This record gives sequence, C-alpha cells and structure tokens, in this order.
Amino acid sequence: MEKMVKRGYVPSDKREFSEDGVRKLRAAGSNLYYLLNRGYPIKSASVFVGNHYLLSERQRLALVRAVSPKENIRLRMDKELKGGLEGCTVNIDGFNIIITLEVALSGSPLLKCMDGTIRDLAGLRGTYRLIDKTDMAITRIGKVLESNQIRKAVFYLDSPVSNSGRLKERIVELLGGFDFEVQAVTIHNVDSVLKQQDHVITSDAIILDDCISWFNLTREAIEQEFGDYPYIDMGISRITE
Repeated sequence: MEKMVKRGYVPSDKREFSEDGVRKLRAAGSNLYYLLNRGYPIKSASVFVGNHYLLSERQRLALVRAVSPKENIRLRMDKELKGGLEGCTVNIDGFNIIITLEVALSGSPLLKCMDGTIRDLAGLRGTYRLIDKTDMAITRIGKVLESNQIRKAVFYLDSPVSNSGRLKERIVELLGGFDFEVQAVTIHNVDSVLKQQDHVITSDAIILDDCISWFNLTREAIEQEFGDYPYIDMGISRITE
C-alpha cells in the first residue's frame, strides 16, 4: 500500500483559493481574456495582469491554465465529442488524465476552465510516482470508458518521466478485466502523436488545438465519482464576447 498523498495540494491553497482569492482570480481572468482576444501573447499579458492583481505564483499558474482566447475556446468546443464513442478507439494522454483524477481524489484544487476542461495545478516536471490514489484513478477511467462502450483504449505515457514503466504495468493490469481492449505505450513524443489523432482524451491545450476530435473524460469521471466538485470555476460563463 502506498502512503497517503494529497496530489496537487500545497498548504497555501486554503488562503490563495479562498472566496476572496477566487474572486480576485476571476477578475484577473476577465482582464487576461480581454488582452488575449486583442492579440497580446499570454506570457507577457499574464505577467502584466498578475502584477496588477498581486497574484501569487500559484494563482498565476491557475490563471494561465484556465484562460484562453475566444478563438481557441470555440475551436476546442467545436471538436469536442459529446458521446458516440461506441466501438471507437480512444487515444489517452496518460499522465495528464491520471494525475488530474489523482488530484480530484485527493480533494485538491481543480480548475473549471474557460474551454470546459478540468485542469489541475500539479506540476509533473519530469518526475512521477504512483500514490495511494493511482489505482482508483485508473479504475475510474476504466468505468467511464466501459460505460461509453469503446472498443479499445490506447494510453500514451511520456517515456522520459520517471516511473512511466510502472504506471504502464498498472494500467494494463487494472483495466485488463474491463470490456474493452487496452494498450499502454511509453514514447518520447506524446504531444506530437496525439495532435494527429481523433477521439483524444486530454486537457492539454496544445493537443486540443490540433487534434481531430476529443472527449472530456475527466469531467465525466469526476461527476460520476463526486457529483458536484468544489472547482475553482473560471468556466465558459466568463465568455462575454
């Protein structure tokens, strides 16, 4: 048994994402959204807005992950699959999805982003270790995929990340009993591969902008597990133009 770990949590979260903190973050989000829609690059615009609102580093990370320009949001929404996965092969950004569900199972902060995705604040940075929530996250993925009657799931894992091999073994072992074929591969260029695929499962904005189609499994999995999760809501209701 792995020791209990709260993935994606730091002690300052209670203060930085309090009611007042989230209110300030949403105001900053509106300003950043305005600037992005007028062609300002996200790096310089987020620094300007973050400085203006005196945001912490973690709040700035939330801002950048949650806010996108209108054009990108609509592009992603147009490609989102609302069902119809019966008999399909889905292509899964393994670390991206599993870590976000580990964060949810830890009760740590999650963002409901402007493009409708759910994103976390956990940084991978080339290192990963299995925790006590890993098996639960993988099993929850399996249940959602099975309920959508897919034919096959291919999990792509970044091979340079530590413990990618161990995670690959756990995925195959835990999902082997579900009513679909499962494959897990470790490769160097997960983003590049998924950008060319359809039926992609990820919340990575870079992949979502280029892939053929995608399915919001994370949102469905969290809704099935928790019902109403206490997200930091930076969602699509913020789109005013």
